[in-house]
Amino acid sequence: MAVPYNGTTGSADAGYSSMASNLNVFYDTGHMVWITVSAALVLLMIPGVGFFYSGLARRKSALQLVLLSMLSVSTVGFQWFFWGYSLTFSRTGNAFIGDLTQFGLIKTIAQPNGSSVLPDILFCLYQGMFASITPALAIGAVADRGRMLPALVFIFVWSTLVYDPIAYWTWNANGWLFKLPSYDFAGGGPVHIASGSCALAYSLMLGKRTGYSNSGGLPYRPHSVTNVVLGTVFLWVGWFGFNGGSALGMNLRAVMACYSTNLAASCAGLTWVLLDYRLERKWSTIGFCSGAISGLVAITPAAGFVPPWAAVIIGICGAVSCNFATKIKFLLGVDDALDIFAVHGIGGIVGNILTGVFGVSSIAALDGSAYPAIGWADGHWVQLGNQLAGICAAFGWSFAMTCAILFLMNLVPGLSLRVSPDEEDVGIDDAQLGEFAYDYVELTRHVADANASLSDRHLSSTSGSASEKVVSLGATAP
Repeated sequence: MAVPYNGTTGSADAGYSSMASNLNVFYDTGHMVWITVSAALVLLMIPGVGFFYSGLARRKSALQLVLLSMLSVSTVGFQWFFWGYSLTFSRTGNAFIGDLTQFGLIKTIAQPNGSSVLPDILFCLYQGMFASITPALAIGAVADRGRMLPALVFIFVWSTLVYDPIAYWTWNANGWLFKLPSYDFAGGGPVHIASGSCALAYSLMLGKRTGYSNSGGLPYRPHSVTNVVLGTVFLWVGWFGFNGGSALGMNLRAVMACYSTNLAASCAGLTWVLLDYRLERKWSTIGFCSGAISGLVAITPAAGFVPPWAAVIIGICGAVSCNFATKIKFLLGVDDALDIFAVHGIGGIVGNILTGVFGVSSIAALDGSAYPAIGWADGHWVQLGNQLAGICAAFGWSFAMTCAILFLMNLVPGLSLRVSPDEEDVGIDDAQLGEFAYDYVELTRHVADANASLSDRHLSSTSGSASEKVVSLGATAP
């Protein structure tokens, strides 16, 4: 059994004030192992996002989305160390944002934070993965038309001005949503609603892809269903750490969260498949993957508050809502290429609402703590209003700030958001990366004009849309 922490509390502290020679005596290794593994599982989700988005995108822009997901880890990894963790989880601060008492992770070692069973540095590691995956979810909005450099600058700025405040409101004991309280177990607001509304705003500010309106607003077909399945597997497995680790310890609440997560995803995947089957009498792999992700999103804010039977309802409701929400982009006239808002934004909203309906204190108390009545299932009727406050705050702040950040960035020389028409036609991978997801794309498109200029390649690619019609490895561009 660990020794109760006896050092300074309530202010940033390196953990040495207890004068203990061995700081490990304050922590149970079982809890630390589970959260460390959970952090690794959330990290696994980030390339999963990249593969999922890449498979849904066009072949000539597939690699950019994988690269951006990994660059999100690096960019936010530095931002989280620099000031993100302090702004989000400092022990002092006002109702809106933290301070810089732990700037550069000073005094961030062994004092408990987030939970009495977690040292500061481990809590920082785990929460840093949440901070990294959130912009990775949103940045898929650049598909087929967004430049790389502005996307990276945006990730850093957005994490500071949008993710950190929303996460502070929700999870820091000083945050106004935490005190309300608006319950959010693992990130329905800070992660999913914020990233979904960010993607909607980014798509709006970028404008539609060339030719989008001429094709009746119909999306391009996914170029690799296999990549979509691979990304879904990574995400599904990683979500056990995403939701299970949010119990902040190895306890029955963590186990229940893992079970509810898997159950909701299963029910949602089946629901989406059946919804698509009713239209075309086809069993859609993309539909199953999209449904599973929508169920995972919807259960995220509720996983540590609801019993398993509620997870079934949440999974089904999440899939139905997200499925029909894919039509919103046509109503709004916004080219959300990968339906990020429909799945993450709407899924997060549905999950937050149903947390206020089905949340019960008996499930939350499985971590050994005492909780007041939570949702309607406990007879706490006002909670739904609190949940709606959290939804409106996360959506409104993320959407408005994203538009403002992108508008200002687009005015800065060198940070224009969108590639040129020539580059868009050739493909982002060629124009911005100089590399390709598949070797044969380069071989078949440019084997005859490898030294040609971008404009020449533009003419070659537009002739017969060769990049989309290649059928054999040995063929050359017409």
